[in-house]
Amino acid sequence: MTDITALEAELTAAISAAATLQDIEDVRVKALGKSGSITALLKTLGKLSPEERQEKGPQFNGLRERVTNLLADRKAEMEEAALNARLAAERSDVTLMPVTAPRGSIHPISQVMDELTEIFADLGFAVAEGPEIETDWHNFTALNIPPEHPARAMHDTFYFPEDEKGERLVLRTHTSPVQVRTMVDVAEQLKGGKLKAEGDQDIIRIIAPGRVYRSDSDATHTPMFHQVEGLVIGKGIHMGHLKWTLETFVKAFFEVDDVTMRFRPSYFPFTEPSAEVDVQCQWGNGELKVGQGTDWLEILGCGMVNDRVLEYCGLDPREWQGFAFGCGIDRLAMLKYGMTDLRAFFDADLRWLKHYGFSFLDVPTLSGGVGA
Repeated sequence: MTDITALEAELTAAISAAATLQDIEDVRVKALGKSGSITALLKTLGKLSPEERQEKGPQFNGLRERVTNLLADRKAEMEEAALNARLAAERSDVTLMPVTAPRGSIHPISQVMDELTEIFADLGFAVAEGPEIETDWHNFTALNIPPEHPARAMHDTFYFPEDEKGERLVLRTHTSPVQVRTMVDVAEQLKGGKLKAEGDQDIIRIIAPGRVYRSDSDATHTPMFHQVEGLVIGKGIHMGHLKWTLETFVKAFFEVDDVTMRFRPSYFPFTEPSAEVDVQCQWGNGELKVGQGTDWLEILGCGMVNDRVLEYCGLDPREWQGFAFGCGIDRLAMLKYGMTDLRAFFDADLRWLKHYGFSFLDVPTLSGGVGA
């Protein structure tokens, strides 16, 4: 009993004298580790007689329990003291400026898409969408570009491998397939009686913004870019309607009161007649000003929907006419916001985005300004 009392006194003194958590751990190992003094006592129980084990067992186990509790109490006491010391040392200075959390930005492409949607929604256009992986028929044939048509050379197309029928899907080269799908759907509704044409009301008035793909890459071209195309189908639609729509759009997008536009005859297989549209502008100090000056800038292509396209989509060209137009969203963003290299749009450079990006609160409105 004297040995146990002496050992307990020795361990108690060592625990009280411990100055660090490491000291506490050292005492624990010395007493309760594999080669510890208390562990050694417990190992001797197996060699004792039943009468001796009955006497010594409670003494040894009681010693282990008391030492374990002393170690836990001392460790908790030292951890609390360390925490209090740390809290005192790391006290916040409430007079300092708060740390500003990083904030994201709206990409210029997303912003311009919102601007376009706002403008054309005010003109009665709905937004239509379609798949980015298209059939050859939707992307080319239905747009009056059959397999042997030379206009296919104008599109650097990404083709998928041929299927068992020898047909190949494509990454759409324009958003015109969305127009095709819309015309086919409306034609089926007209034939099925689900849609009725009333008077001169348009049966289609849509814009189709989205990603398109062509195998091309330089400062003004990327393999993936963005387009917006518009389509109006109705009765008695003519070039005058197209001209007014585009003038209204350009004035709203570039936020000018007046603009002079020039329609130059051109060729697109899906429109006839077709035109390239230029706007009067002025370049100076790296800035583009639309609606003034003596320069001209091409911004989009347009025309009256080709009769063959209407026929492909199931609409009678003797009854229905329409116009279509299309332009690059990336190009519009570059022109309006002074960007010089299209490739930077897709570099994922946060510095560039911080400079050219928009706040999520800058919601485009016609009353407040689409480029707010």
